[in-house]
Amino acid sequence: MTGGGTAGHVTPHFALLPGIRARGWRVFYIGSSGIERTLVEAQGIAFSAIATGKLRRYLSWRNVSDLFKVAWGCTQAFMLLLKQRPSVVFSKGGFVAVPVAWAAWMLRIPVVSHESDLTPGLATRLIQPVAWRVVYTFAETGALLRGPSVQVGTPVRDDLLLGDKARGLNLCGFTDADATTAQLPIYLVMGGSQGALKINVSLHAILSSLLTRARVIHLCGVGKSLDFSHPRYKSFEFVGAELKDLYAACDFVISRSGANSIFETLTLRKPMLLIPLEQGSRGDQGVNAAAFAKAGWALVQREKDLSPEQLEQRLRDLSEVAPAMRQKQSEYDGRGVAAKILDVLAAAALSSSGAST
Repeated sequence: MTGGGTAGHVTPHFALLPGIRARGWRVFYIGSSGIERTLVEAQGIAFSAIATGKLRRYLSWRNVSDLFKVAWGCTQAFMLLLKQRPSVVFSKGGFVAVPVAWAAWMLRIPVVSHESDLTPGLATRLIQPVAWRVVYTFAETGALLRGPSVQVGTPVRDDLLLGDKARGLNLCGFTDADATTAQLPIYLVMGGSQGALKINVSLHAILSSLLTRARVIHLCGVGKSLDFSHPRYKSFEFVGAELKDLYAACDFVISRSGANSIFETLTLRKPMLLIPLEQGSRGDQGVNAAAFAKAGWALVQREKDLSPEQLEQRLRDLSEVAPAMRQKQSEYDGRGVAAKILDVLAAAALSSSGAST
């Protein structure tokens, strides 16, 4: 397994682990020394770090220096793969995955790359020429790819479906609420693993008003806690296994629109307001959000137009359309995605051994 840079390039791997272990496969992970090390090692998976570089979408001397990091990372990945000799490499993207995929290609190890977003990212485009297959989430993505590819969807961890509402309420300190407060809806606000400053600022401005009619769970990001205290408001800088219980406790979700998180929310049938990342983004989140809005699965708020007043109005809109949105969400069936990916990985492994696929 490989992928990294953000949690979204790491956590989908974990949805495959029950099936991998049921099939008796062994797994190890190659990543950077970033967030993926912490997340992967918490799963009990052997982890090796390599040097990484990235191609920035603006002029920077670091684009040149990082080419040397990529070359060194490719050498490190080559030596790790030569030692381990895996049957197949599975990539979830991010800049660290590129040298791993190239090294695997040089060793004639088949590579399967998964693209979560509707528009293929740079890592996917760089890996595709050496990939045995690219598997993808959105039906529209197939027309944007060249070479062998197949739509499978985005895998969602089974444990997210096992959240406990009572445990989530207890984590937030909401269990001692009076009868009136206990009837108030709960909003889960999150800005991805890095947090979202603009969302945090707008939320902060409306909290006093919002908490008269709702409760709020806020995943604010490390070092981005708000200077705010209220019995109906609970913030976390980062959560791990607790996320499933917070999902179970909430009624609505306000989030960025990375493919992995929004498909988790869709699978859990939670009405959602999406605020796609715009600044510094290649635009993939906006495209993802537009596809969800078109399907009736979400409302969308442009970040550039976000203000406290606009956020408060959009939350009122979300409450109004929630019944119809839940109905649309109930028509989505995301079961079996992990099994489909594992079947592709098994076929890739057979191809490398010379067996018919």
